[in-house]
Amino acid sequence: MSCAGMAEPGKPEPGHRPLSVLKSSSFRIIASFAGCLVVCGLAGVIWSGTHGISQLDRQMRETVMNERNEALADAKHQDVPHLVPVMRDFVQSEPGFYYLLQDAKQVVAVGNMFHLRPHPGWRMLSWTHRTSLPDRRPVLGYGTLLDDGGYLFVGMEGTPLQTLRHGFFMTLLWCGTGFLVIGVAGGFAMSRLLLRRIDLISHTAREIMQGDLSRRLPLTEMDDEFNHLSASLNAMLDRNEALVARVRQVTDDIAHDMRRPLAHLGRHLDVAEAAVTVPEAGAALDLARASLNEALEIFASLLKLAQLEAYRQIPDGQLVDLAQVLHMLAALYGPTIEQNGQIWRYSSADRPMVVHGNRVLLTQMVSNLLENAMLHVPVGSCITLSAAPEGGEAVILVSDTGPGIAPEDRERVFEKMLRLDASRHVPGNGIGLSLVRAVAQLHGGAITLEDNGPGLRCVVRLPLQPTS
Repeated sequence: MSCAGMAEPGKPEPGHRPLSVLKSSSFRIIASFAGCLVVCGLAGVIWSGTHGISQLDRQMRETVMNERNEALADAKHQDVPHLVPVMRDFVQSEPGFYYLLQDAKQVVAVGNMFHLRPHPGWRMLSWTHRTSLPDRRPVLGYGTLLDDGGYLFVGMEGTPLQTLRHGFFMTLLWCGTGFLVIGVAGGFAMSRLLLRRIDLISHTAREIMQGDLSRRLPLTEMDDEFNHLSASLNAMLDRNEALVARVRQVTDDIAHDMRRPLAHLGRHLDVAEAAVTVPEAGAALDLARASLNEALEIFASLLKLAQLEAYRQIPDGQLVDLAQVLHMLAALYGPTIEQNGQIWRYSSADRPMVVHGNRVLLTQMVSNLLENAMLHVPVGSCITLSAAPEGGEAVILVSDTGPGIAPEDRERVFEKMLRLDASRHVPGNGIGLSLVRAVAQLHGGAITLEDNGPGLRCVVRLPLQPTS
């Protein structure tokens, strides 16, 4: 007979992963701040560069215009004949300037340049027009159309202006790149520092959530906001630990103190049963004794759970081969399950699965899962026990094809004394799964409840010990 819903132990749910720096809020904030700095820095560079270029351009233009106005003033008339002697003197006395005087036929009359087309106004020549082979030095000058159709050009070398413009664009490029690299690198580095502190807080919080209430957030020598936050959280954790310890102590005390009067009550019931002869009274005493035994079982389970939650390390820890434990439990529970009319399937591990733990507690953990399955699935359902090593963990799987548990209730069933409406008619005290989780967490593992389609699948994961 096949068993529906059998499955290999599932893969673990993804655990907590460190935050990505690029996706963090701190990186976005710092990157935005760096972007503002880049914009402001580039704006400053642009303003400074354009202002310097504008100043130099204005000075050069003023120098050219002063030279041109002086030549026209000396000539007194704006025509070629009057300008020829003046320009000869200028060419000889001002070798740093560029002069060109052409007549109406565009024939060079005087000057230290070759012919130019007569365009009035400011001109930036790409080369000097002094030699037959182009001298690639720019010339900034001003051209004037004369009254007799001639053309006068006065200019000066524009290399400083061109060099300044080139330097400005290179500075803008390098500054923009530098600002961007420094901003991104600085944001990345600062975000990593912040995320390191946040991940440390998150990691500590998860350890506390897993049951280690003694863990505290580390404090650093820097009196920053993280230290203030950690100190406040540590104070809250101290108070919570004290409250939890007080509740556990009260639970332990109640369970411990109630066992004595309940045991005395049991002996009184035995005496009463021996004394009565009425059958109805005997039946009533039997019911009272059954209720008393159930109460004693609840108190014993509460005491056991309180002890497990109080442990900081595994009691009587040793190396335990889970394969042997499961094989023993399969031989013990298999016939009982089949006698109940349920289908039994057992898949043994293909190699030893050694964990560090307490053999009695591990045996009780798997026994509770098997007994839960026996009690909560109807006749004809399939119960499966299997185990396999997976990624450094021992994965124990107890599955069934019964009614299962609704997804919204799969976490609630681990609470103490909680019983769902669908299982209130089933014998039990609602502490079995709480014990299972306490044992798994004590051994550094975890238990999850999953859909078996149909039914429920209980997956227990325990860390394996390395074997030589």
